[in-house]
Amino acid sequence: MTKPATGILGTQDRVLDGASQIAIVLGASLFVALCARVTLPLPFTPVPLTLQNFGVLLVGLSLGSRRGFAALVLYLAEGLMGMPVFSPAGPGGVAQLLGPTGGFLLAYPFVAGIAGWVFEAKNGEKTFTRAATACLLAETYLFVGGLSWLALLTHSLAQAIRFGLYWFVFAEVIKIMSAAALASGWQRFHKVQP
Repeated sequence: MTKPATGILGTQDRVLDGASQIAIVLGASLFVALCARVTLPLPFTPVPLTLQNFGVLLVGLSLGSRRGFAALVLYLAEGLMGMPVFSPAGPGGVAQLLGPTGGFLLAYPFVAGIAGWVFEAKNGEKTFTRAATACLLAETYLFVGGLSWLALLTHSLAQAIRFGLYWFVFAEVIKIMSAAALASGWQRFHKVQP
C-alpha cells in the first residue's frame, strides 16, 4: 500500500524543518565562536575581555531558551573536541574549561536558556526593557558561576571578584544593552514584515 501524497509532503516538510533547526543551532554556536575571537587580554587578570558574552546573550534572545541552550551545549562540545572556538587567549580544549574561565564557559548554556526563557515568556511583549531584564538576569547567573569557579581556583572570593568582576562591569553593561537593542529591534522589524 502506498502513502498518500500529502503524507509524503508532510514528512518532507518535517525533515526540512528539522534540518533548518539544526542549521540554526549550528550557526549560532559558530557565531559565539566568532565572538570569542574578538578578545582583549588584560594584564592584571587571567580572564580576557571578549565578545563571547554578547554572543551568548544574543543567541539566547534570538533563538529562545531551548535552541539557545542547545547551541551553547554544542559550542562547548566543539571546544571539548579541540575545535578553536574558545578565546585564543586561553589554552583551548578541556584545559580552557578547567582554567580561570571555565566557570563562565560552563554557565553559557544556562545563560542563553535564561535569556531566552525570560524574553519569550508568554503574555509579554518582546520589548527592549524585557530583553535587557532577560540579559541582566542571565548575566547575574553567568557571573555567579564564573566567580564561584574562580574562587575555587584562587581560594579567595575577594581575589575572584578582582579577577573576574571589577574590570568587566562597564563592558557587560554595553553588551547587555547592545544584545537587548538588537533582539527587540529584530522583533519589531519582524512584526512589520508581512
